[in-house]
Formats: sequence, structure tokens, C-alpha cells
Amino acid sequence: MKILWTDGSASPNPGPGGYAVIENGKPVCLGREKDSTNIRMEGFAMVAAIEYAGEEGCEIHSDSEFWINVLTKWAPGWEAKGWKKASGPIQNLELVQKLYSLYKQYSPELIWVRGHVGTEYNELADQWANNARQGKTNDSGVEIALVG
Repeated sequence: MKILWTDGSASPNPGPGGYAVIENGKPVCLGREKDSTNIRMEGFAMVAAIEYAGEEGCEIHSDSEFWINVLTKWAPGWEAKGWKKASGPIQNLELVQKLYSLYKQYSPELIWVRGHVGTEYNELADQWANNARQGKTNDSGVEIALVG
């Protein structure tokens, strides 16, 4: 099982965005979107992590309580109701559906970590998400995927 750390960034928010997936202290997936939000980039980071791990499975460490709640609490009900919620449209519906489909297929373990408190790999994921947002690979050998 792969142990992965994810993070997303947009600056300004909304604005240019980037995401990163870290394994063993190194980026394994980087991506960016010209016009995005922190939330979208966090979601794309989780998609990339699950796709990267594939059948091997993974444990994803994320500071996005929002996406963990989407996957574990809210999406099952939204799906059962035809992807609708009482309070209005589901934001980023295509991303929600893609991520939830991957979550159901591969069953990654999701671990919430508090962001920006000095946790080494969370801070590294944040740094790489910001690098990706700016189009910087720092000779990591990892290409930056364009999303959105």
C-alpha cells in the first residue's frame, strides 16, 4: 500500500491553481489549472493520488476535511438522490463524481491532518502544490498535468 500526501493551492483564490501528491518525500504527481480554487485543487490531488496508486491501494494524508467529508459522508446521499442536494447545485459536480467513483473502486484510506502546523510531508505537499501552480518542477522529473 502506498502512503501518499496531497495538497492543493490557488492564489489568489480563485485564481491559478496547483496540486501535488507526495510519496516518500518526493512529488509523484503534479498538476495545475489556469483558473481554479483551493477546493478544486485539493480534489484533483486526491484523484491523482488514487489513480497513481491504482490496484496497489493507498493511504492518503490530506488537510482537506472538506473532501474527506464529501467522500465519506455526503456523496453517498447525493448519488442516491440523483446527484442533487436540497440546498442547491453541487459545486464541482464532475470532479465530485469522478473522485467518488475512484473512491468506491479503490477504497483508499483517508487520513485528515491539520494543515500548516509543521507536519513535514503536509508542508512538502503544500510547497509542491504552490510550485505546480507556478509551473515549477524544480528538476523533479515529474511533469505537471494540465487539468480542467
